[in-house]
Amino acid sequence: MGDTRRRTAVALGVTALVTPLTFALGAAPAQAASCTTSAGPYQKQVEKFLGRPVDGRQSAADCKAIKAFQTKHGITPNIGYAGSVTWGVMDLMTKQKAVGNKPNAAGKCPVNKGRIACVNLTLQLSWIQDGANLVYGPVPVRTGRDGYETRTGLKKIYWRNIDHVSTIYDVPMPYSQFFDGGQAFHSVGVSMWNPPGSHGCVNMTKTDAKKYWSLLKKNDDVYVYGRKPGT
Repeated sequence: MGDTRRRTAVALGVTALVTPLTFALGAAPAQAASCTTSAGPYQKQVEKFLGRPVDGRQSAADCKAIKAFQTKHGITPNIGYAGSVTWGVMDLMTKQKAVGNKPNAAGKCPVNKGRIACVNLTLQLSWIQDGANLVYGPVPVRTGRDGYETRTGLKKIYWRNIDHVSTIYDVPMPYSQFFDGGQAFHSVGVSMWNPPGSHGCVNMTKTDAKKYWSLLKKNDDVYVYGRKPGT
């Protein structure tokens, strides 16, 4: 159920890891110009994340940097406004980075199953472990949006199709590995922090989806837990 139709900007008035991520969009003032002169409610936080001078005041350079970030990750409207969606993506990125190479530090993904693919919806991260040993990851993923949540629990990969095309949305789903109904790991061509998220699948970059394809096989376990922000 990859949401690959939204390969440019997402047209929903909401997200993205980052989490992609669904956060309530702050009411940005209407602007005729392509870059807003108004400071947003998360101006200082966004300035700090982007390495800009932290003064809480919008400048042309601030707006340009914010707008570039929004454009890169498909956050709309991409007018350089430091609203809740933009800050939500940045905050998630920071939390993902803090995980480092210990994604299962809390022990929530089972270590008694052998090789298993873990998905932390809260942090929009996935990794492959074998017992307590980290095999690959963690990597950012893009899971189901509100109303199309990626279902939690212990599952198994039951079907793989490297060149799958969605029968529902008629879009490519390369390196598909299905683990729950129509929900699968597969690659997409959008940012992992592109809001509001997928139609239930665990979206990945092409590089990560190819690696998962090589490391996993039919009947391998998948464990999904947590809750994506905004769902």
